[in-house]
Amino acid sequence: MSREILLLVDALAREKNVAKDIVFGALESALASATKKRVHDDADVVVRIDRDTGDYESARRWVVMLDEDVTNDEAEMGLIDARDVNPDIKVGDFIEEPLEPIDFGRIGAQAAKQVILQKIRDAEREQVLNDFLDRKEFLVSGSIKRMERGSAIIEVGRMEAVLPRDQQIPRENLRVGDRVKAYLLKIDRGARGPQLILSRTAPEFLMKLFELEVPEIEDGLLEIKACARDPGLRAKVAVKSNDPRIDPIGTCVGLRGSRVTAVRNEIGGEQIDIIVWAADPAQFVIAALQPAEVMSIVVDEESHAMDVVVDENNLAISIGRNGQNVKLASELTGWTINLMSEQESAARSEQERGALRSLFMAKLDVDEEVADILIDEGFSSLEEIAYVPLAEMLEIEAFDEDTVNELRNRARNVLLTEAIVTEEQLETVSDDLLSLEGMDKTLAAALAGHEIRTRDDLADLAVDELVEMAGIDEERAKALISVARAHWFEE
Repeated sequence: MSREILLLVDALAREKNVAKDIVFGALESALASATKKRVHDDADVVVRIDRDTGDYESARRWVVMLDEDVTNDEAEMGLIDARDVNPDIKVGDFIEEPLEPIDFGRIGAQAAKQVILQKIRDAEREQVLNDFLDRKEFLVSGSIKRMERGSAIIEVGRMEAVLPRDQQIPRENLRVGDRVKAYLLKIDRGARGPQLILSRTAPEFLMKLFELEVPEIEDGLLEIKACARDPGLRAKVAVKSNDPRIDPIGTCVGLRGSRVTAVRNEIGGEQIDIIVWAADPAQFVIAALQPAEVMSIVVDEESHAMDVVVDENNLAISIGRNGQNVKLASELTGWTINLMSEQESAARSEQERGALRSLFMAKLDVDEEVADILIDEGFSSLEEIAYVPLAEMLEIEAFDEDTVNELRNRARNVLLTEAIVTEEQLETVSDDLLSLEGMDKTLAAALAGHEIRTRDDLADLAVDELVEMAGIDEERAKALISVARAHWFEE
C-alpha cells in the first residue's frame, strides 16, 4: 500500500511537472476529505503521509478557543474542556484524536482523483504564472477565446486572462478569435486560483505601446514620465529626452507620423497629445494645457493647485469638450488646475484684495491707504506684519520707523488677544470634539463661538451650516460631519 502511494506520487509529479510535495499535499487532502465523511461534515480531519515510506496516519482535531467564542463543537473546543485533556494547553493549540486510517483502496476513486487533479492544476497554474512574472511581461498579447457577460477571456500562452468590460475601450467591438494587446493590471488570487486581470484603458497600456514602437525608449534615450487618458477619445503623454540631440516629440511621432499612428490604431484611433515634460511644475502645466496659450499662472504650493489665466478666446480650447483638456492636464501633472479668463482673474484678485484690505483696516485700525501699501508690498496676513524681520519693513519708503514699529505692535497685540480668546473657547470644548480626525484647535475655537462644543453638536449640523460657520470648504465639512456621526452607526 505504502509503495503504491510512492509510485503514484512519483508518476504524477513527472507527468504534470510539479514538485512531489504538491502531489503529497493533494493526496493528503483527498484522504482527509474521504475520512471526514465517516466522522462529521463539520469536523476537522488531517492526514499526514510520510514522504519517505509512504505510510500515513489520520487524526481528528479541535482548535482550542475561549469558551465564549466556540461556535462549532465538531472542530472547536473551549479552553476549560481542553485543560481537562492537557493542563498546559493554550488558546490556538490543537487537541488531536487518532483515527483509524481509511483504506486507500476503498476511497471513492473519482472524488480522490478530482481533488488530486485540482490541486495539481492549481500548482501548474501557479508555476506558469511565476514563469510569466519572472519575464516581467506587462504588455501581453493573445487571442480572444470566448466572451463571458461582456468580459473577454484571452488565451495568453498557457494561461487564460480576463479583460473585464470596464477595462475595454468604449465602443470597441471585440469578437472571439480577435488578437489583442493589453496591459497586465493585476493578479487576482481568488479561490479558483490566480487570475490575470488585463486592461486596455490604463495609462500604463499606452506607455507600453510607445515603448514597443519607439526603440529610443527601450535604449534609455527617451523616457515617458507621465500619461493621462480619456480612453477611446484623447490622451496626453509627457516625454523627456535624456540626450540633447534627440527631439522627444518628433521621435515619438515618427516619420510621417508612423509611430504614433501605429499606437493610435491599437487603441481605437484615440487622439494623442505628446508634450515635453518639464521639471518646473508651472512649465509642465503650461505644456500640458496645449493647444491653449497661457497668459499667466499662479502656483499655490500649499493646496497643490495652480490658477491659470488664458485669453478669453482660448478659454473654450483650454477647457476642452466636457472639460476633457483641463481634466487630462490635471491628471498628467498631478496639480489641480483652475482655469480662468483675464477678466475673471482680475475680479478674483480684486475680491481677495478687498477682503485683505478690510482685515488690515479692522484689525490694525489703519485707513485704506495704509492697508493698500501693505498689500502692494506683499503682506497677506497679520502674522507676516508682526514677525517679518524689521529690516524688511523699514525698506518700505512710505513708512518711517515709528509707523513700522506701531504696525508691528498692533499686529502682535491682535494675535495675542485672539490666542487668548481661542484658549478660553477651547476650555469649553469637549475632548471628543477636539480629538476628531480632521479637527484642529483653531477650528474648534471657531465652532465654540457658535455654541458647537461637543461631537454630537457637530454631528447635528448640515454641511452648508458648517461651511458658513467655520469658513472651510465643502469637502472638509462633509468629512468632519461624517466622522462626527460615525459613532451613531456603531451603536
